Amino acid sequence: MSDKKLSIPEISALVVLMVEAKEVSNPELKEHHGLTLDGKARRHLNELKLVDSWKDGRAYAHVLTDLGWARMAEELHAGTVPLLPGSAGAMARALLIGLQGFMKRTDHRLADIFQPRNDSDAGDSSVPAAESEVEVSTPAAVAASPAPAATSTPDIEARVRAAYTELAREPGTWVSLTKIRPLLGDATRAEVDDVLTLMNRMPGVNIVPESNQKTLTQQDRDAAVTIGDQAKHFLSIEVR
Repeated sequence: MSDKKLSIPEISALVVLMVEAKEVSNPELKEHHGLTLDGKARRHLNELKLVDSWKDGRAYAHVLTDLGWARMAEELHAGTVPLLPGSAGAMARALLIGLQGFMKRTDHRLADIFQPRNDSDAGDSSVPAAESEVEVSTPAAVAASPAPAATSTPDIEARVRAAYTELAREPGTWVSLTKIRPLLGDATRAEVDDVLTLMNRMPGVNIVPESNQKTLTQQDRDAAVTIGDQAKHFLSIEVR
């Protein structure tokens, strides 16, 4: 755990950016969460490299860095998140304890739980179009439909692991998907994305977004895999 103590306003900002899991401007923070990240708190979090901030028009925008995600995981694991006294603090403490317990039971990481919000889904109780327009296929229709010539999942996973081994300096090194995708042969984009999504749940495999979105090229954005509505750009595989 870092010996750099964080204030309640700083921890609050980290929690909000973690929940948003994307770039957020101060006006958006104010609208959705009733706070902004400015002044001493912003400078301190920037200096600790827990948050990246930049001017977006007249206001600042912010994103939680990889170190920021790691710091939040450390704080939750150690139970050192500072909380306000009283009933509000008790409620927050109970929620944090429940979150910590869920993560231990399911082996989930914070980045698996918190994903960018889809505002169009908020408060929508209607049946999704994909479910309301299901076409029922008869056995005859299924038999008449040609089977797609898809590459098997184990084969694609093996290609991904081989490409990673070829590019990584050592196990656990972060490798850009921009470099990995060209080494995967004739597997389709959809097949590769499905396998990467499955691999991201495997022990020793991590796929994360670029913390500094300003450094991404168009190639990097095109090569990203979307997992839980979040574009992710780097793959790390530990020794199995």
